Amino acid sequence: MSVLTLGIFFAVVTLLVMFSGMSISFALGTVAIGFMYFFMPASSLDTVAQNVYEEMSSITLMSIPLFILKGAAIGRSRAGKDLYDSLHVWMGKVPGGLGIANVFACALFAAMAGSSPATCSAIGSAGIPEMRKRGYSSGFAAGIIAAGGTLGILLPPSITMILYSVAAEQSLGRLFLAAMGPGMLLVMMFAIYAVFRFKKEYNIAYQAYETSGINSPILERQTYTMKEKLNALPRVLPFLILLVGVMVALYGGFATPTETAGLGAVLAFALIMVIYRMWRIKDLGPLFEVSLKESVMLMFIIGMSLLFSNVMSYLHLSQSAAQAIVDLHASRWILLAAILFMVIVLGFFLPPVSIILMTAPIILPPLRAAGFDLVWFGVVMTIIMETGLIHPPVGLNIFVIKNIAPDISLRDIIFGVLPFVVIMFIAVLILCVFPEIATGFPNWVMGPQLN
Repeated sequence: MSVLTLGIFFAVVTLLVMFSGMSISFALGTVAIGFMYFFMPASSLDTVAQNVYEEMSSITLMSIPLFILKGAAIGRSRAGKDLYDSLHVWMGKVPGGLGIANVFACALFAAMAGSSPATCSAIGSAGIPEMRKRGYSSGFAAGIIAAGGTLGILLPPSITMILYSVAAEQSLGRLFLAAMGPGMLLVMMFAIYAVFRFKKEYNIAYQAYETSGINSPILERQTYTMKEKLNALPRVLPFLILLVGVMVALYGGFATPTETAGLGAVLAFALIMVIYRMWRIKDLGPLFEVSLKESVMLMFIIGMSLLFSNVMSYLHLSQSAAQAIVDLHASRWILLAAILFMVIVLGFFLPPVSIILMTAPIILPPLRAAGFDLVWFGVVMTIIMETGLIHPPVGLNIFVIKNIAPDISLRDIIFGVLPFVVIMFIAVLILCVFPEIATGFPNWVMGPQLN
């Protein structure tokens, strides 16, 4: 059987198994073991467990359960509500300040928790009702939280970035630093859109008031005294100190990424015990339970995805696909556009973890040959995968928002997030024109990357 025929057969079987309803990890494992049985030496089956263990024993991957534990401690406490309330108080006078406060709260919480669903849930549970109470449209309120939550896979400590660093064999510290500039770019673009959208809804409400006398809550301005603003800070400052401390430990050379993850988890638990009095077994038990479940699920996906990639490599499918792309002799930008389009399509059905681990062996060699900085590409690819969290048909964050606010129609949520999808695509174009937004900071801190 030719490599082309085998590759088509491999792709068809993979799609059929995935669409059968089987979980992603077991689907990938089933396909990998099946092709090992029929197309590889019989002895290869004897080493499945050993291969999976070796792939998962990476010191970098050890940081994932610890970051998940840290995120659970912050996400399952009242830290999200306190962070949101504090920003709301300080930005009350800014036009659209409530929307901007939600964007900033999502960014800060994402940087502490490292989880997109946790960010949506923690900030959205307080932010969406408050925005709707203040006259924001349901779709606008849902869109801000859903889009803000996507920052959880971009801003450090991003589990997606950790997996990309393993798959692309790139420095995790450099990737974390590279994500900061684009992360701040997206935050500012989201905030600017929030101001323009607020002004549009404000003008519509004002015209309705002028013509019919109907008063909307969006026309009311809420002010806070300096005393109220200062009183809002004490519960937030410890978590901001935690965020800064973890970053200093990592980038100051005081700790490895895994040690930093452990330090962050310990400090996060210490803070929730002191600030929220969550020290009883009944309080901490659910945190460990959800961390264990998420870690096991994620590690299963990682292990099976890497086994899947190894089978592709042994059968020369990934190498042949990569060589075929190179042999097209297409412009490097056409190559990039085609690969990013493929990532968008895969985002309709697959989570970022699976996309990275399944596509890395195929797409990274041609990109490297075309002269692209793989750290820069990791950031761009992550932003593209962010759109997959808020566009149909999967759109994980869409369903998280639906769970938080079940009375908001799915149609309103989808139309509320679409402008943010467009903003993310614009951000990718900006990064293509000005790659220094991603590469400048890590080059300044760690020195230019040697190819």
